[in-house]
Amino acid sequence: MPDFVPLIQAALSERFGERLEIDPGLPGLDEIARIAAHRVHRRYLERDVAPDLVRLLCACALSAPSKSDLQQADILVVRDRKKIHGIADLLPEMPWLRETPVFLVFLANGRRLPKMSQMRGKPFPNDHLDLFFNATVDAAIVMTTLLHAAEAVGLGCCPISVIRDHAAIISEMLALPEKVIPIAGMCLGWPAEKGGITPRLSLGTTVHEDRFRNSDLSEIDAYDRRRAATRPYRIQREPQRFGRNEFYGWSEDKARQYAVPLRADFGAFVRAKGFHLD
Repeated sequence: MPDFVPLIQAALSERFGERLEIDPGLPGLDEIARIAAHRVHRRYLERDVAPDLVRLLCACALSAPSKSDLQQADILVVRDRKKIHGIADLLPEMPWLRETPVFLVFLANGRRLPKMSQMRGKPFPNDHLDLFFNATVDAAIVMTTLLHAAEAVGLGCCPISVIRDHAAIISEMLALPEKVIPIAGMCLGWPAEKGGITPRLSLGTTVHEDRFRNSDLSEIDAYDRRRAATRPYRIQREPQRFGRNEFYGWSEDKARQYAVPLRADFGAFVRAKGFHLD
């Protein structure tokens, strides 16, 4: 049986820049090792993902926790190549989407609950922000659970949140009714390459004990340097506007990314789909 402790420690050291102490007697270290070594995959073999396997993964994903057992998340499985190519045409910066054997769309379903209330002759005074928020969180939990189930059987995944840039078109393409919102997509296929571990902000920055601790921006700078050592950015965003930096790290990239309005119309789309966000 493999010794999972050094595998976990190596993956998390690469991810967070910290060596974690791990009890070798812990159960489930094989699953911990898989989670710790998570990789995004953007290249896939020309090999189908069997419908029965996709259905199994969906069943596992929908076994995830659901807020108050309301079950407000759905999964839409897209195999139609014309539809996959139509979505890919909207996202030319993501060519791997065109090659994915299966594309999944995770949906926040705020429709079922008010319809059930109507069916049972009950009032529904909760058509406000919480309905949208709960459905969105449920969909995110389902997506993450499916990702881990897929990786457990050797599949590779790439979440695609940018479908929300084209939410209205995607919604029409997939015939999504009122109060059903696409939260994110996911490419699903057999990986053609191993993929790399993406470094994350240090645990000292993102894990808090007993009360929130404001991070010193020097921690962000240290992360930029650590990440650049193994995963440097190949291109700089909008050099014609912001120039070219001698050192270009994560914080510079994200500052440039959010220096322009993004999805400013998403709230209007959500309202147009029948959600009330008050």
